Amino acid sequence: MEGMEEKGHETNSAILTGIVMTPPVVSHKSYGETFYCLSLGIDRKSGYRDVIQIIVSERLIWNLKFGPGDTVEIIGQVRTYNEEQDGRNKLNVVVFAREFRLCDADPRREHENKISLVGFICKKPIGRVSPLGREICDIMLAVNRMYNKSDYIPCIAWGRNAGYASNLPVGTKISITGRIQSREYRKRDPEGNVLIKTAYEVSILKLEALINEA
Repeated sequence: MEGMEEKGHETNSAILTGIVMTPPVVSHKSYGETFYCLSLGIDRKSGYRDVIQIIVSERLIWNLKFGPGDTVEIIGQVRTYNEEQDGRNKLNVVVFAREFRLCDADPRREHENKISLVGFICKKPIGRVSPLGREICDIMLAVNRMYNKSDYIPCIAWGRNAGYASNLPVGTKISITGRIQSREYRKRDPEGNVLIKTAYEVSILKLEALINEA
């Protein structure tokens, strides 16, 4: 389950510190190894709390006693997978933990949310303007990992980065740093009911096109 490296640098890295929101529950088993899912709350400086889904192996937590309210540090990777829901495919975005540490209880401890990715633009970037008039660009980034697999990670750029990204062609290799965020939105079902759903994406703080690289 290790991620790919490129010229000594990881192409997919997540460093998170936050508060456990839900107890770990069994997610799935693979090759005899059990994986658990839990929700991690990460506070922004604005006061908003992103709630991110974490997948962690039993090997990393079997000897740890923790639960909702405890602060943990996770080092891992952003992973995506498709799940059929109501007859349609839903893209799930999670952080797969490679290291999992329980932190000392300290209310002054700052939360951390740092994502670094190197991948290829796999769909035409979609530029738009927010209701507040801010320029936005949606990017779907394909990040390779071992065993000929790829994660397709939704990203969003803002301001100057959005204007720049909206003109990049499909296939462009880019490097980004940012944070993983959760965002609620409303969707109407076929019966006309309004449902509140959650989208997960990487909010880009820094973007660079690696034009001269193979």
